[in-house]
Amino acid sequence: MGGRDTDAGNLVRGADVIAAEEAAESGDAGVASGDAGVASGDAAAGADGPAVPPARPLVVRTRNDLREALVRWTMSAPIASVTGEGPARRAVVMTMGALHEGHLELVRQARAAAGPGGQVVLTIFVNPLQFGEGEDLEAYPRDLEGDVEKLASVGADVVFAPGPDVVYPYGDPIVRVSAGRIGRVLEGEFRPGHMDGVLTVVLKLLHLVRPDVALFGQKDAQQLLAVRRMVADLDLDAEILGVPTVRDRDGLALSSRNAYLSDAERERALALSRALRAGQEAGPGGAAEVRRAASEVLNAAEGVDVDYLALVDPITVDDVPDDHSGPALLLVAARVGTTRLIDNQTVEVSSQVT
Repeated sequence: MGGRDTDAGNLVRGADVIAAEEAAESGDAGVASGDAGVASGDAAAGADGPAVPPARPLVVRTRNDLREALVRWTMSAPIASVTGEGPARRAVVMTMGALHEGHLELVRQARAAAGPGGQVVLTIFVNPLQFGEGEDLEAYPRDLEGDVEKLASVGADVVFAPGPDVVYPYGDPIVRVSAGRIGRVLEGEFRPGHMDGVLTVVLKLLHLVRPDVALFGQKDAQQLLAVRRMVADLDLDAEILGVPTVRDRDGLALSSRNAYLSDAERERALALSRALRAGQEAGPGGAAEVRRAASEVLNAAEGVDVDYLALVDPITVDDVPDDHSGPALLLVAARVGTTRLIDNQTVEVSSQVT
């Protein structure tokens, strides 16, 4: 982080643990450089002008190479941005790859949050801890080279693309983060342990990247809330920013799993966004009317197997009562064919209970 000691934020670790980590990272397999055709992360300086950003981000695969990229920026980062608006910052976007326009918008927002002279790190890691039995861990789409190509135009400086042996060098972690009651409802009910796995890897990546700000999409609303509570409850030194959901022209929320949908399934999947829109429009009628309007759309949709439809408090994820007045979050999860999709929409609810 700009102006921050490079060891700040690290967990206290014994010398034997550090040695084990570095031993796990040794060898030539760490950096995707010439073999993948990835340009080095150093900016090319013009003869008569400022440095020109590289066409493609630097790709690193090990902890040591990540540290080098972070330290290099820390040593050269300006104390204040060139606009005089404050110090340059490091921003991180955490993904599982298979990047789409929603991810690219996160990177654009990260670039803006980091400021001129700031550093944007994007992580690509398909985290096994957040996949349950029978889920699509092995089938999850992976295309690192294609992802790096997409990032060339949106301002990412570093791509950290570790394997499981780098993120979990001692195998399946014994100590994990618990999401508490946030992780037992909604997604937690249908994917037990999922949110614990998400928070565990997010915490590890926050320690490894040491960002000033981390950006997450609002489409994964429960995940965003859980991350914010973890950061607050565990006193982590990072700002968490939510970025609005990016949708296709037909209203379908962008997701890497949309690639699994056939044309017919994609058409059926539009029932999710239609239901959320109906619920949002019903907000002036009260919470019960919001639930009724959204449920009506889903009940009429063929080939949509609903896991849950919930209207909750956007801070606690508790169901809002019928006399609720104010903002609420309408969430839906459903299967279309073999593909599980989630979506959500903020709703301004008026109390209709006297």
